[in-house]
Amino acid sequence: MKSVYKMCAHIRTSEDMMEVLVGYYIFINIVGFIIMKVDKQRAIEHRWRIPELHLWGIALLGGALGAWMGMQTFRHKTKRLLFRIGLPFITFLHIGFWGYFLTA
Repeated sequence: MKSVYKMCAHIRTSEDMMEVLVGYYIFINIVGFIIMKVDKQRAIEHRWRIPELHLWGIALLGGALGAWMGMQTFRHKTKRLLFRIGLPFITFLHIGFWGYFLTA
């Protein structure tokens, strides 16, 4: 647990915290985008796939926008109603959260 405190020791102001959160949001969305590409490629090659639970986990942790963009870019999971509705829904929830958080 001390290592967590050491990693967060440089966060002293709300601006520092905002930089960390924006950096996290960018990172997790890049992960969401890439994970959709990897899963699509594995599907094409008939290889082991990334479980949908992991795709949803990344989306819920903040990567819904990246996963949604990956879904559209790579035409992956586009026939699945849950993904077509769920990823945009989670994305708009995250946008609402960010809007509230940034104006509070």
